[in-house]
Amino acid sequence: MIKKFLYSQKVAPYVFVLPFIIIFVVFWVYPLANSFEMSFQKVTLGQEADWVGVDNYTKLMGDSIFLKSVYNSAIYMILTLIVLIPFPMLFAVLINNKFMWGRGFFKSTFFFPALTSVVVAGTIFRLMFGEMEGSMINNILGFFGVEPMKFLKGQVTGYIALLSLATWRWTGVNMLYFLSGLKNIPDEYYEAASIDGASAFQKFTRITMPLLKPTTIYVLTISIYAGLSMFIESMMLWNGNNSPKNIGLTIVGYLYRQGIEKNNLGYAAAVGIVLLVITMVINLTQLSFSGMFKKED
Repeated sequence: MIKKFLYSQKVAPYVFVLPFIIIFVVFWVYPLANSFEMSFQKVTLGQEADWVGVDNYTKLMGDSIFLKSVYNSAIYMILTLIVLIPFPMLFAVLINNKFMWGRGFFKSTFFFPALTSVVVAGTIFRLMFGEMEGSMINNILGFFGVEPMKFLKGQVTGYIALLSLATWRWTGVNMLYFLSGLKNIPDEYYEAASIDGASAFQKFTRITMPLLKPTTIYVLTISIYAGLSMFIESMMLWNGNNSPKNIGLTIVGYLYRQGIEKNNLGYAAAVGIVLLVITMVINLTQLSFSGMFKKED
């Protein structure tokens, strides 16, 4: 009877998706619901939770350090979008060209940084942008007659260091996404365009970019999430969660500070819920404007 039930054509699809549903409920829905409940409480380890209503959210809106972390995360996200979408797309187009030599070598070279531990990468970049005499970036600047700079103590220079780390790590990953998208564009389109006398730029703007739209939207979506949820890179670059004047503090870094360092779990849960809402609003807005929710005729 059980075997007949499991082999039923009506039941089989549900059996196959059941593991995903269980994992989704246990590791996403339940923690999210629990965090949402905690965000309305004052929760500290070893003590009973007290219901405080919307006090945590009210406090957040007037918390200058939290607002600073939101600002930092937003600027970091925007900068990564500016760099990590057009350049990987361009590199993918160049590598995908049939006249390009050493394509396998360049693919491996660009992707290799993504395999490096973010802890190791962050430590290396901290040394590169450090204030010591032997720091790589200041040595390069000194070669051109520029005075040494304290990169990790200034707002703008700190963004330069963070963006350099992000570019080094994720350019290859995004490039591979665009390469996979380029493989789905038939060569006949380019051949027909060549017969019509189209230039390389016209082929890129009239064929490549429009047909890469699904891939571009995907990369944009995950990049928005990655930019707003960045934490370990900042923590390793500043060797902790306390950068000068909080220039490297992110939303997740502030969540970590409140929840782990200060044992204020209810307040940290409110930070997490706000981060989720911000991310969802931005992504749903850009997906709506890109036409992903429109029904096809």
